[in-house]
Amino acid sequence: MKASSRGRTPEPRGGGRPVALRRLLALLLLALCAAPGWAAERRTASGPVSIDAMAEGLDTPWGLAFLPGGAFLVTERGGSLIHFDSAGRKTEVSGVPEVYAVGQGGLLDVAAARDFPKSREIFLTFSKPYRRGAGTALAVAALAVAALSSDNRALENPRVIFEMASPSAGSRHFGSRVAEAPDGTLFVTLGERGDRDAAQDLSLHHGKIIRIRRDGSVPRDNPLVGRAGARPEIWSWGHRNPQGAALDAAGALWIVEHGAQGGDEINRVRRGRNYGWPVISYGRHYGGGKIGVGAAKEGMEQPDFYWDPSIAPSGLAIYSGRLRPAWRGQFFV
Repeated sequence: MKASSRGRTPEPRGGGRPVALRRLLALLLLALCAAPGWAAERRTASGPVSIDAMAEGLDTPWGLAFLPGGAFLVTERGGSLIHFDSAGRKTEVSGVPEVYAVGQGGLLDVAAARDFPKSREIFLTFSKPYRRGAGTALAVAALAVAALSSDNRALENPRVIFEMASPSAGSRHFGSRVAEAPDGTLFVTLGERGDRDAAQDLSLHHGKIIRIRRDGSVPRDNPLVGRAGARPEIWSWGHRNPQGAALDAAGALWIVEHGAQGGDEINRVRRGRNYGWPVISYGRHYGGGKIGVGAAKEGMEQPDFYWDPSIAPSGLAIYSGRLRPAWRGQFFV
């Protein structure tokens, strides 16, 4: 991020008092491809940390999922899913769905199911190609290991359990992260695909957070179930392009999303809430023009934190480890 970038908790005006974000730690985390000259040790407020490269030679890595025993999976946006074992050996996994690898689209997030040791299931988000355009989709599959060779890895029974209605032309703002809630439901973040007004249209999935079960069905307690003209998968709306998502220790969903020119946000996502895009924003259009009605409007949520100028946030993690007790509950963006 630029040295001049600054974080702000917004003033309580317009659409209600924002929830204060008591603990925020915005750090530049180690990329999967180690940069030349990257020091092995960095100082932090709670003491020095050592940094080790875990993988190299990746082509546009996008998502990462840790597996039991020290293995992990990495998506490459071009469409490859890579498995690294605990010794760092690299194997490409076959059976990945076809992706629309154009612009910001491609193979995006990967997450291991909470019951992975038993089910071996993983979740993949990706931009799915259609005859005209593309849309964000979610697939589930089991990660199989062939009995005769540890180097032969494949996805078994891959199936798409969600896809955006009305795919769009263009190659930007797909989202997309997947997070499994404690109750087993899945949250998926969807960008508005560059169609700003679609983020407020409840008949579309653009610019929404959706919540579904692992079989793709809709939970009965979703906020728009039974509402005429609304997509029942929708959990919240008015989002621009959320590319980071994580659950805190209490199971609450948090996201980070791209603003336009300024106004990148952290939001706690609440059931049935409108997060304002493109009616309100702390940023401005790239040409300098005002976005919507300004920074606040009654009935629309304020961000818990925002950056101006923009930092282009992507991933989000909320620390819950034992190694650094002082970091528990802090955010890494």
